[in-house]
Amino acid sequence: MLQGERTMDAAENRDPHETPPVDPRERAPHFRDDDEERAYGVDPEFVQEIVGLLREGRREEVRTQVGELHAADIADLIEQIGPDEREDLIDILRPGFDGEVLSHLNPDLREEIINLFEPKELAAAVAEMDTDDAVDVIEDLDEETRREILDNLPAEDRALVQENLTYEEYTAGRLMQRDLVAVPQFWTVGKTLDYLRAAGDDLPEDFYDIFVVDPLHRVVGSVPLSRVMRQKRSVRIADLATEDYHTIPVTMDQEEVANLFRQYALVSAPVVDSAGRLRGVITVDDVVHIIDEEAEDDFLKLGGVGDTSIYRTVLDTAMARASWLGVNLLTAFMAAGVISLFEDSIERIVALAVLMPIVASMGGNTGTQALTVAVRALATRELSENNALRVVGKEALVGLVNGILFAALVGLIAGLWFEPTIGVVIACAMIINLFCAGLFGVMIPLALEKIGVDPAVASSVFLTTVTDVVGFFAFLALATVFLL
Repeated sequence: MLQGERTMDAAENRDPHETPPVDPRERAPHFRDDDEERAYGVDPEFVQEIVGLLREGRREEVRTQVGELHAADIADLIEQIGPDEREDLIDILRPGFDGEVLSHLNPDLREEIINLFEPKELAAAVAEMDTDDAVDVIEDLDEETRREILDNLPAEDRALVQENLTYEEYTAGRLMQRDLVAVPQFWTVGKTLDYLRAAGDDLPEDFYDIFVVDPLHRVVGSVPLSRVMRQKRSVRIADLATEDYHTIPVTMDQEEVANLFRQYALVSAPVVDSAGRLRGVITVDDVVHIIDEEAEDDFLKLGGVGDTSIYRTVLDTAMARASWLGVNLLTAFMAAGVISLFEDSIERIVALAVLMPIVASMGGNTGTQALTVAVRALATRELSENNALRVVGKEALVGLVNGILFAALVGLIAGLWFEPTIGVVIACAMIINLFCAGLFGVMIPLALEKIGVDPAVASSVFLTTVTDVVGFFAFLALATVFLL
């Protein structure tokens, strides 16, 4: 209610000569009038319209329409059109190309786009970017292209980018941006505000905290910008500094950075070197990208496809997936070896061959559910040695409960389909396998984490082997005992 009253007051008190707010849809030709749900990205119809204009050679119309888009939307447009139209669009955008577009592009496509520019053009675009975005664009390039771009950067920008590149990949040092606001601890609010006004374009485009430093440039506090704006000019800036600020070492892994921001609901945090000196800042928008990147990475690893994208060539994609398929092939032979131990039983009772896949499939799905929960909990630090036993017990019991539930159903169907004894056998085998699936679905990633192996990479392979071996062995062994 209060917010509504303020909005009304603002409307009543608005200067009549002031330009009224513009509806975002009036500024965004990539939205359809009837598209109420789309809040970002480019509309497919808009993409087709641009493709049509490009093919007809109507360059000025393309420049006008695309020039109104956000850099992220231009990147979406570039990704959605074909290679020929893509080159034409880049040629149209080339004068004064916004380097921020590159930071939003898929990394594999980005390299292709970069090859369309001269080093001087790229350097001009990169020079306008934040340091962290510039590093993100440059770090994956080949050595020769990277050197050409760096050589064409202004000396100050080149030094900052090169320093960031000296830090290990996926660390805070690589991730941080160098544009920040830091003031001495003896300054007052008035002195700080005067400095901010005088600095003008030398300030970061967006910043949320002012960092307070001592004479050795070590961080001694952090002051939210909103707090500064509410104080009298005579107040010392050090007296406003929060005591619970969190510094990030330049060597901290980016996943740990994301967990730190999540744990303490941070908006920005200073990055310091081993001596505690301020080196840069990480903001929440950087962390959003980390979370997205880490989630995508874990998702791809669980699927056994590793680092791949729709823009990689067929051969590269096939080779990236072949290694995991080879590992799966070896584990499949282990399951086949278990089956071969009971080949006489299978020859005498054909129903066993018909029903075997049900036991293995249900075990695999149950294990995958537990595995997904465990890998996610490990990534967010919700699962640790302190609560591991409780989580393992819970998932094992969940597997047991589901095992009993579906065992009754499958046992009834198999008993009516073949004979009652077979129904009892498959029911018992399913209970055993689903219990083991829930148990090992948590234990495997815990064990891999303990020995320093990424659980998202190898867990699914081991889990599939366990559920197949246990499922086949339990079913066939019980059938041999009770049916032969």
